[in-house]
Formats: sequence, structure tokens, C-alpha cells
Amino acid sequence: MDLSKYEELSQKVLDIYPGMSTIAITLRAAVNANINGWSACMRDRENGFLSSKKYELTDIVDRVGGGDSFASAFIAGLNLYEDRQQSLEFAVAGSALKHSILGDFNRVNRKEVEALMGGDGSGRVQR
Repeated sequence: MDLSKYEELSQKVLDIYPGMSTIAITLRAAVNANINGWSACMRDRENGFLSSKKYELTDIVDRVGGGDSFASAFIAGLNLYEDRQQSLEFAVAGSALKHSILGDFNRVNRKEVEALMGGDGSGRVQR
């Protein structure tokens, strides 16, 4: 995926809307209905352009709510972390996990999202 186009687009949006401080964009690379690449990028006026880790999602249960879960996790990440990269990674991990849950509601918790952010891709729920 050519991130330079998203880097340009995000800058244009911030140029057009001077009151906007941050833009985030999800990036889905669909192989088929069950296999997708999932990542995101963002730009803010202080830190510039950032891109996330890419998750290879297989055996997707439900794509419904993927964008909503990204947006809500991004807002949560902005409040949880000082570092914008961490905020973005939290959002992508949270929304990646949502793809394994049926329905529109993301039923994962912060600990599960942070485990995936930390590299635990086992799929095991730690409770």
C-alpha cells in the first residue's frame, strides 16, 4: 500500500480545514471476505504523519463495526497515552480484535488490546 498518497491526502485535509487538528484513516487491504490487511495512518499538526503496524486478519467473523471500533479506540487512545503513535496503535489493535466478534459492539477490554499491541497475536483471551 502506497502510504505517500494518504500522507498527501491527510495534509490537504488539514490545510483545507484549519480548525481540525487531527485526521485518522483506516486502511483495509481486502484479499477476500475472510482475509484482510488492517492498519491505519494519522496526521496531526504537532507530530506530522504516522502509520501503524499492519495486522493480517484471517477468518474474519464480522467486519461490521470495524470503523466505529477504530474511532472509539482512537479517542480512548488519545486520552490514555501521551504518545500519538501509541494512540494510533491502540485504535488499530482494538479494531483488529473487533473483526473476531459477531455484531456491532466491540467486547474487548483495554488489557486485551494492549496484549495485542505488545505482540501477543495468539488469539487467546487472557482473563
